[in-house]
Amino acid sequence: MTQFKQESHIRSLLKGISWRFVATTDLVLVVLLITCLFGECSIENALKIGAIEFVIKLGVYYMHERIWQKIKTGKVSRKQTIYKTISWRLVATTITFIISGAILKNFNEVALFIALTELITKFALYYYHERLWLRLPLGRIRNFMHKKIVKR
Repeated sequence: MTQFKQESHIRSLLKGISWRFVATTDLVLVVLLITCLFGECSIENALKIGAIEFVIKLGVYYMHERIWQKIKTGKVSRKQTIYKTISWRLVATTITFIISGAILKNFNEVALFIALTELITKFALYYYHERLWLRLPLGRIRNFMHKKIVKR
């Protein structure tokens, strides 16, 4: 079997989609929790923030993945995964704060607490999501797609 040195574009996309489902679920729950604590409960706002983030962050996540493919060398260590997690959290938390403030029409402590809470919850979720994807050998998705599409 061919040895691949880099993730395929389809793997980065699938990884991004799987992450967005995990992250969006977490975000909607965080938005509900924080807004309810401040007496401004709104499932509508939570779903709006989640939906907008899903679309925007899927694209940004894909770019982040492709950049890390250029940086990565050999086997990915836990330390490298932590660095990648930190870089993504800086980008993603900033986006969360901006989207939350825009939807809630106020860049106050509610938007800040949403961003800070998801910073903590997503740090752990992202790290384990990354480690899980590292267990799937490079080329597995490429080979599967090749067999299904080319051999028809």
